[in-house]
Amino acid sequence: MRNTKVLSSGWRFLKAALPAETVMPYRVQGEQISLPHTWNAVDGQDGGNDYHRGTCWYVRELTAEELNGEHVFLEINGAAMTAEVYLNGNKLARHEGGYSTFRVELTGHLADTNVLAISVSNEDNGTVYPQKADFTFYGGLYREVKLISVPKEHFELVKDGTPGIKVTPIVDLEKHSAAVTVETWQNAENVEITVNGETRRVPSENGCAQAEFVIENVRLWDGLDDPFLYTAEAKLDSGDTVSARFGCRTFRCDPEKGFFLNGRSYPLRGVSRHQDVKGKGNALSYEDHKADMAIIKELGANTLRLAHYQHAQEFYDLCDENGIVVWAEIPYITMHMKNGRENTLNQMRELITQCYNHPCIAVWGLSNEITAASVVNEDLLENHRLLNDLCHRMDRTRLTTMANVFMLETDSPILEIPDINSYNLYFGWYLGEMSQTDEFFDEYHAQYPDRVIGFSEYGADANPAYHAEHPERSDYTEDYQALYHEHMLKMIEERPYLWATHVWNLFDFAADGRDEGGKHGENQKGLVTFDRSLRKDAFYLYKAAWNKREPFVHLCGKRYINRAVEETEIKVYSNQPAVTLYVDGVKFAGQTGKTVFRFRIPLLGEHLIRAESGEASDTMCVRRVSEPDESYIYNKTSTVVNWFDQDELNPDCFSVQDTLAELRANPQAGAVVNAMMEKASASRGDVADAVKDNPALQRMMGRMTLISLLKQGGVDEESVKQLNRVLQGIRK
Repeated sequence: MRNTKVLSSGWRFLKAALPAETVMPYRVQGEQISLPHTWNAVDGQDGGNDYHRGTCWYVRELTAEELNGEHVFLEINGAAMTAEVYLNGNKLARHEGGYSTFRVELTGHLADTNVLAISVSNEDNGTVYPQKADFTFYGGLYREVKLISVPKEHFELVKDGTPGIKVTPIVDLEKHSAAVTVETWQNAENVEITVNGETRRVPSENGCAQAEFVIENVRLWDGLDDPFLYTAEAKLDSGDTVSARFGCRTFRCDPEKGFFLNGRSYPLRGVSRHQDVKGKGNALSYEDHKADMAIIKELGANTLRLAHYQHAQEFYDLCDENGIVVWAEIPYITMHMKNGRENTLNQMRELITQCYNHPCIAVWGLSNEITAASVVNEDLLENHRLLNDLCHRMDRTRLTTMANVFMLETDSPILEIPDINSYNLYFGWYLGEMSQTDEFFDEYHAQYPDRVIGFSEYGADANPAYHAEHPERSDYTEDYQALYHEHMLKMIEERPYLWATHVWNLFDFAADGRDEGGKHGENQKGLVTFDRSLRKDAFYLYKAAWNKREPFVHLCGKRYINRAVEETEIKVYSNQPAVTLYVDGVKFAGQTGKTVFRFRIPLLGEHLIRAESGEASDTMCVRRVSEPDESYIYNKTSTVVNWFDQDELNPDCFSVQDTLAELRANPQAGAVVNAMMEKASASRGDVADAVKDNPALQRMMGRMTLISLLKQGGVDEESVKQLNRVLQGIRK
């Protein structure tokens, strides 16, 4: 029989890079902790980019009662980022990669008294990914650690953290059947394998056994509609047993029609997720995972990009059970490391080995924004070719993909390596205008009609404390984030060829190097706050578009109470076709439409607003005040103003309202603008050189109006007006 014990208690934690022999007298050292645990739950989320990155120790005594099997294995489900395992002072194993499971056999190394010591390091190095990215690299034993006791004859446990069983269902949609191949690895002569009530006894050859089954009238794993799961079980004469749930489904992508599930069009529309929570870091419980899934279900998303690494098996299980189609990837991110190739291959091999049986997973992600800090050279291309080949050797049922950084040239050879591609685009937040996203995809699709393309990241940071009557990019208001996502949702709905779209991000998450938008150490692009306590308005926009199960209405701007205007917009998100607005109990107006409903009401004092659609309703309060409420403004040293009225400008002459490309096309206007930009970038060093030497980025900037670039660069109002006076003196 197989016995598993979770080692959650009895641990001592030593926050010091000590020699192994110094750690052994654990009773007099360290802090008592329980697992899961990270040492960066606080300092990895408070800003300053100064969280502890180094080596720490976890030490525990193993009792005789816990070691009750012929063969004993230690299972570590997440040790970030590099771990070494010692038993009684002897080093047994080293594992490089902070997101996958690995196991170590303890049999043959046990004594009368046994002390287990595990060193874990998240320090900077040049071989283990990730090393450069916009999120905190938490250190610790942040997932469960277990002891597994098995008889002498048992299923494989060590190689790549394997579950010991691999299930491959191939569905014939026309015949309504599935051919299911089950493979197992063990040190026994025979294996009994059962699928759908049918049992086969098969021989083991060279440590591997295989059985074929056919399921007639197969019940499909059908996404949100019916995520049905079968179970395959394998048993040895010794009593050791392994099992795996699996789903029967087909995936394919079409360059014109997007994603197909089980032969029907099934547009993938969803979000990305990081695995951390405010105050806990990445040391999550199963209850935390379930709470996240409940929010995903409420949103109505049908896909998740699980970024940027292998997530907990418990969470893939939840995706299986709830019909969520998953993009799974390794942390090959931002910066290609010349000495990191082996680590990328190891992490991909472990990801596929450990996650192969999950029906939710549709694609394997090779990398994310890998050209953001690296040139596209032969070493980088070869690394991706090897990863792509590895995926196809290990899994003939799934596609490969990449998330490409927005400035990557669309004719880059790296785009030809994976089966399908996606782009991370932040027009309207970091650079340019929202409409440039539309232009990018239209141009890409026209130029490469036979390529499958998706939208892997898009978003805008929002602190729900900040609000504006006329929100603008970079003001960190909840209102601008909502406007941004309204545009992107419409853009997506008009382009069915996008195989998958993923909002960045479902939740705010830790990025300790950030200090912006009124918060330290957080990326605030989430639709939900880091502690999961507050859903931002943009969350309800997507709920209105995607969740058709429960009728609802949501009034936007509930936290924007004090408004220094005579008339204000009241905006409602709803999944219903008609909404009625009431002001102080009196019907104000009704509207029919889709998703977004806008009303303008006069502000006379304090008003109670109610929106209704059938049985669904929502209420809020707004109040007219004489002066703007400064608590709603992120940067109180500057005000949002409209510097120019179009009527003030001579249309026959150039102005700051023209695009950079239009200005540079005229020798005289171009000289003025180039001189200004050279002066502005003189102090930017390598950053300015990176922009100057990037043709794709130059083209993107060329589409932006000069005033938009100047505002984003923080140029003061008087300087802009002076430049505009010069340009107004140059005729077109």
